[in-house]
Amino acid sequence: MSTAGILSPPVRDTQVFVPELVYFEPDALNYPKGQKIHAWATQQGLPIRMTTSHNRITNLPGDSDLEKYRIAKRTLVVGIRKTLKFDQSKPSAEYAIPVATGCMAHCHYCYLQTTLGAKPYIRVYVNTDDILQQAKQYIDERAPEITRFEAACTSDPVGLEHISGSLKEYIEFMGREPLGRLRFVTKFHHVEPLLDAKHNKHTRFRFSINADYVIKNFEPATSSFSERITAAGKVARAGYPLGFIIAPIIWHEGWENGYAELLAQLKEALPQEATSDLTFELIQHRFTKTAKTIIQQRYPKTKLEMDEAKRKYKWGRWGQGKYVYPDEQANTLREFITEHIFTHFPQANIDYFT
Repeated sequence: MSTAGILSPPVRDTQVFVPELVYFEPDALNYPKGQKIHAWATQQGLPIRMTTSHNRITNLPGDSDLEKYRIAKRTLVVGIRKTLKFDQSKPSAEYAIPVATGCMAHCHYCYLQTTLGAKPYIRVYVNTDDILQQAKQYIDERAPEITRFEAACTSDPVGLEHISGSLKEYIEFMGREPLGRLRFVTKFHHVEPLLDAKHNKHTRFRFSINADYVIKNFEPATSSFSERITAAGKVARAGYPLGFIIAPIIWHEGWENGYAELLAQLKEALPQEATSDLTFELIQHRFTKTAKTIIQQRYPKTKLEMDEAKRKYKWGRWGQGKYVYPDEQANTLREFITEHIFTHFPQANIDYFT
C-alpha cells in the first residue's frame, strides 16, 4: 500500500546502540555468549572493565549525578542471571522472562526510572539456557494451559539484539513449545536479526506508538514513528502476529488530533497482512511521587505534566499507589481512541485499557 503523502521520511536514521563502556563478570566469559560479546566490544574498540557483580557498578565516571546517570545509560554490563524465579507480568502475560535489564532510551515517563533506581546501566545475561530451562518448567507446570512470557518488562530487548542475540533464541525456543508464547514491545526499528527466526507464530511482536507530541517531547534516543511503522511492516511480512501498545496515553493540548492522526497514519502505512491478527493495548499516563522526583532530577526541563491535584490516586499492589487521570478524563481518552482503532481496524482486538 502506498504511503505517499501520509508519512514524511524520517528526519534521522536512528543508529543501533553502541555503549561507551562495557563491564564483564569474570564467569560470564566462560559462556559462548559472553565470549561473543567480548569479541564484539573488542572489535568496536570499547573500554572493557571487570566487575564482581552485574548488580554493583560503583566507579562510573561523571562529575555530577546527572552526568553519571547519562553515562550509566550508555554502559553495558554482561553477567549471569542468578535469580531464576520469574516475576508475574499482568495483564500482558503470566510471567516476565529476563532478557536484559535497563534501557538505552531516555523516555521521561518510564517506570524503570524508579524500579531500577540507582542502577540505570544496561545488563545482559549470558546464561540463556538456564533461563529457558526455567521457562520450560513454568510451561510444564501450567499444561495444558498456554503460558505467555513478556520479554520487555525491564528493557527494550530489540535495541540490544545486535549485541546479545538472546531474543532470537527465545523466539525460536517458544516456536518449538506447543504451549509457550512470547511477547515483547519495542520503540526501536532494528528488527532485521529477527525476521528469519523460526517463530511458528508463537511470538507477538509489538511496537510502542504514540501521538507525535509524545514521541517528540518525551522519547529521546528512540526510533522515529515512521521508522517503527516501517519495521512493523517488515515484521508482519515475516509472519509474526503483530500488536501495538499506545502508551502512555497523555492528555495534552490537541490530543484528539494527535491520536486521530496516529491511527490514520498507522492504517495507511501497514501492509494488509498486518491487520488480520492485530492487537492493541492502551495504557494511560501514571506516575508515583517517587517517580516524579526522579524524573524532575534527571530531566529538569521536561514538559511532562505531573500535577497531583489534576489526578486521581489509584491504589496498587502491596499498598503502593500511583496518580492516574480522573475517571471522566480516562473514559474520554479510552472511548475516543477505541472508536478510532475500530474505525481503521474493525477486526482488531483491544486487550485492555489501564
